[in-house]
Formats: sequence, C-alpha cells, structure tokens
Amino acid sequence: MATLLSRIFGKKTTSAPSPINDELDISALKPLMEPKAPVSTDPKDLSGAWTMQQVTTVFPSAQRALFQKYHVGGCSSCGFQPADTLATVAINHGLDVNEVVEHIQRSQEIEKDLEITPRETAELLKEGTIKLLDVRTPEEYAIASVRGSMLADQSLAQEILQTWPKDTAIVTICHHGIRSLDAAAYLRGHGFANVKSMSGGIDGWSLQIDASVPRY
Repeated sequence: MATLLSRIFGKKTTSAPSPINDELDISALKPLMEPKAPVSTDPKDLSGAWTMQQVTTVFPSAQRALFQKYHVGGCSSCGFQPADTLATVAINHGLDVNEVVEHIQRSQEIEKDLEITPRETAELLKEGTIKLLDVRTPEEYAIASVRGSMLADQSLAQEILQTWPKDTAIVTICHHGIRSLDAAAYLRGHGFANVKSMSGGIDGWSLQIDASVPRY
C-alpha cells in the first residue's frame, strides 16, 4: 500500500523538477478502447470473440463436444477460464478457431450420437455385451441401482483408463442423464470410442424398464 501511495502522490524532493512531457499517456484508457465481447445469444453469431461463459451458456453441449474431439476443458491442464475467449482457447491448443466454431455449432447433433435409450441399454445388458457404468455418488447408488451395473469410484475409474481395452462397449448412467453425458464425453476424449450415455438416467430406467427401482 505504501508503495502504491508513493507512486500516486510522490515524495517531496529538493531536486529540480523534471521536464514537462506534453505527450498524452493513454495507457489507462486502453481497456476502454478494446472491443467488447459480443452479447448476442443467437447460436448463428458464435465467433472466436465470445467468452467461454457465453459459449457454454448458449451451447450447453459445447464443453462435452470440445473435450470429446480436442481434449479441451476436461482437466486442469487443458482447462479454461469463463472469461477466456474462444479464440484464445483455440490458439492455446493449436486449433483453428473457425473449425472449433463449426464443431460447437454442430455439438447438439454430435451429442445425440452419445446417447442410448433405456430400452436399448436393457437389451444390451441382457445380452451381456456392455459394461454399465454408474457415475452417481455412493449414496445415490445405495438408494437405487440397476442390477449388473458398476459404481464408478476412483479406483474403478483408474482401472478403466489404465487397463480396459479402448473398444470396450460402455454405457454410462446417472440420475437423469446429464452427468452420464459428461462421463461418456470424458471417456470418448480418452480414446474409448464405443461409449454411450443412457438418456433419462436411472429415473428413466424406473419409468420405462423396471418400476421396482426406486425413484428419488
């Protein structure tokens, strides 16, 4: 604080006054002169100037899509800040911003490829051709679970990433199908190409497949 005050007010001195500089210092005005971030919420207006907060608000599927294809935003080393612009994030990861913009604009359609219905899941589970991975908390899993599913704790997650074959057929499941989408995108981003998220979550399973599974 003392240093700041001395810079603002200076100290009395007996030395000769410095020459007057008539040149205007506009450095303090630069933040006001820089272009503002766009305020549009129209998906068609998406550009590299949008902040990531705007991107993820207008495109809820954007973060999953970015991680799935580019491994952007899924961990501390590849993350971003809400105030970062999309162009900055693209440049930091060596990506073409126009390609990233197009990918995000297609992300809603891309996300449909991540989903599988409860009925389709039930058939595959009956055939024994999938691993059903429950990504809810242990407390939720204790309330309701699908027979044959596995709770994805930290130990199992490490095992999957380190030892499971990349072509393993996996279906992720959560409460309503939101967290499971994040988990599926995360696994896709780590090379597991045959991963789906069950739409509707265990709540949808209870409504469509097995009414004996409690709803909460």
